[in-house]
This record gives sequence, C-alpha cells and structure tokens, in this order.
Amino acid sequence: MKISYDFHIHSCLSPCGDNDMTPQNIVNMSKIMGYDAIALTDHNTCRNCPAVMKAGEKAGLTVIPGMELCTSEEVHIVCLFPHIEKALAFSDYVYSTLPPVKNKPNIFSDQIICNENDEVTGNEEKLLITASTISCAKAVETVKKYGGICYPAHIDRSSFSILSNLGMIDESFGFTCVEIFDMAKEQELKEKHPYINTLKIISDSDAHYLEKMRIPEYTIDVNENSISGIFEYFEM
Repeated sequence: MKISYDFHIHSCLSPCGDNDMTPQNIVNMSKIMGYDAIALTDHNTCRNCPAVMKAGEKAGLTVIPGMELCTSEEVHIVCLFPHIEKALAFSDYVYSTLPPVKNKPNIFSDQIICNENDEVTGNEEKLLITASTISCAKAVETVKKYGGICYPAHIDRSSFSILSNLGMIDESFGFTCVEIFDMAKEQELKEKHPYINTLKIISDSDAHYLEKMRIPEYTIDVNENSISGIFEYFEM
C-alpha cells in the first residue's frame, strides 16, 4: 500500500521551531493535510516524541520517534527509531555529547517540552542546535546501536547538508537513503553524484512552522501503515 509521509518535522522544542508547533497542532495539521505517517525530528533531542506519538495514536496518525542530529561536521542527519524507549536513550546519549551552551530565548526561541495535550511540562536550557561529537562516519553505526536508521537531510541545500559541508557522500559511511528537499534537483544531483542513484530517496518538509508543512506529494510502498511497516521499507 502507498502511504503519504513527512519524516522531518520540528516541534516547539527545536530552538528554531515556532511555539505553535505543539503536539496537537502538528498532529491535527497532518491529519487535515492528509498524511498517513509523520516523524518528529527536533534538533538533537527526542523529548517531545512521546507527546506527539500519544496525540497521533488518538488521532489515528502513525508517528515515528526521531531526531535531526547535528554531526561534528555540522551536517544534519535524520534519525528514525522503531521504539520510543530506544529513541529516548539515543536522545540522552546525544545530549551528553553537546557542548554546555545555554539557550538564549531572546536570540533563538524557547525550547518547550509538552505533553500530548499541549500543556508545557518543561523548558530545555541547553542550546539544542550545536554540533554533537558524533561524526558522519559514525552516524549509521551509532544510530543502529539504538535500533534506528538514519540518512543525510536536505542534501540539496547550501548549508548543514552533507554535500555542502563535505562535498560528497562517502560510501563507507553506510547510508542507504538520502533526503532531497526540492525534488526538482533530483536529476542534477544524481548526475553530479552518481552514488545517489543507488540510494533510496525521501523528500520531507523540514517544517519549523505550521504554514511550512506542505501538501502531501510523495508516497512510499509499505506492507502496512505502522512504524514496523515503514522500517521494513527502509531496511529492504
């Protein structure tokens, strides 16, 4: 079966995410727009994933716990996990690798932790958009230890992408998928970087604001619309 997806969405916990990106708003907007499955991927944390997953379960929307990891090279990597417990364990590990820099809400924004009813339960003080000590070369191996999969985010962008920062996707890194934000650039990227032709290609919104959540355009073929069914797709 074909399902519409967006596996790269930020909540109000991301310092560059709008405070309106609450669990209920993300899930309800996804339902209104017609998505079958989404993933929550805040910068360097999974702490709002439980709330969005609970809101999604009530609304009949598949929600995958995830993260947008910032590597030591300042490359953004989308990480997805089959279980919330593993996602939170990975989140704790990544948190321990971030520098002790405090968030400045007046410069960035609040980093709000919510429950599934959009009630504020905390505010993260450490700045979440700094680089971890995890390198691109170690990303796949590290994420796999927590049962997850990962792929380079928005490789067509001029900042925080593996192509803009490293100039190439090293086959030894072990990635089996890449994310292209603007699919109009797909053919150009494949011609310039032939290795991409061997990888799965995902296109996500990277939405930080409700108005940036885009109308579903792309689908993937899965056996069932569930986290396990979606992971089967990635692992094929």
